[in-house]
Amino acid sequence: MKLAHLADLHLGFRQYDRQTPRGGNQREADVAEAFRRAVDDLLVQRPDLIVFAGDIFHSVRPTNPAILFLFQQLHRLRTGLPDAPIVMIAGEHDTPRSVETGTILRLYEALGVEVVVDQARYLTFAKLDCSVFAAPHQAVVQPERPALRPQRGTTCNVLLLHGHLPGLGEQRGTAEYGGALINQHDLAPAQWDYVALGHYHVAQQVAANAWYSGSLEYVTPNPWGQLQDEEEQGRRGKGYLLVELPGARVTFRPIAPARRHFELSAIDGHGLSARELDQHIAAAVGAAKPPIDDQVVRLLVWNVARATARDLDHAAIRQYKARALNFHLDLRRPEEHRVIGVGAPGRRHTLPDTLREFLGRRPLDADLDRDEFVRLGVEYLERVGREGQEPG
Repeated sequence: MKLAHLADLHLGFRQYDRQTPRGGNQREADVAEAFRRAVDDLLVQRPDLIVFAGDIFHSVRPTNPAILFLFQQLHRLRTGLPDAPIVMIAGEHDTPRSVETGTILRLYEALGVEVVVDQARYLTFAKLDCSVFAAPHQAVVQPERPALRPQRGTTCNVLLLHGHLPGLGEQRGTAEYGGALINQHDLAPAQWDYVALGHYHVAQQVAANAWYSGSLEYVTPNPWGQLQDEEEQGRRGKGYLLVELPGARVTFRPIAPARRHFELSAIDGHGLSARELDQHIAAAVGAAKPPIDDQVVRLLVWNVARATARDLDHAAIRQYKARALNFHLDLRRPEEHRVIGVGAPGRRHTLPDTLREFLGRRPLDADLDRDEFVRLGVEYLERVGREGQEPG
């Protein structure tokens, strides 16, 4: 049996101000396009069972275009794969705070999709000799959560769950806030043929037969950290998982994005004037492959003093921002090293001392002598002080 495992679609996600020709948010359109391409691939791969592990929408009250778009894509799957069951659970983004509010996900039951939004349920598919224990966010987050164990009676048993394993994605802030906490004992992977997880946005194996499929697009948190997480996993980009059962042989199916997220090589701004830093930034942008046009790009620059940042060529930076869908020039201040004395308090800095430190760090044109510049500055300050003390 072939199982398709998808999660964290986040349809309706919006970001940045760029609009499509029809007036929609461009990133919302990108996220929808990623799912459309995934459906295209599913229709080619023809899995016997399709599971969605939560966070179908980005919010409990998604946009009308997102609601309609999901209906259209699920209809394509139902038409193209009429014998393949589809199981969908709610994640925290799909779960209202009040049970009385309800969720839009139940709309898709009209297409024959098995939708589980609050209480965990066993679903049995006799033709596949397979059962799925579907545990949505609302069920897992409860103090008295159900025992996550299979009911024997079918050859193949799958756990479908939306939750967060502690430690995963926390180093770089790539884990979403608000997920139901779970642990390996809760999952008991040895009890299942496969454990299909949702919530963490990078495809990640957590046991021999247990995986997060990851999201289909970079829909926060911290996409730059996600790029690093993906590199550590030896996997670039987004996609979904195809799983051969029994045996849990997993294949990652990459989905080409509408545009790329990438980082330019970081710059160390220590000792650089604003003019020199402008040149480094322009060189980094000019060397970008692919070009930054219509992409989502970050350039990290370390050790940039506030005065240097203020004197940068902001007209050029605005041009970079206009070319890219989003260009994030991430300027980081130098680290402050403070010495804390022991015992008696140390000598307070005088005003000339403070001026020497400031002028010693102030970016200068290359043809200026810094020592002479500092000496003159302190001399002028002291002269003003002496004149202020003279009578009359």
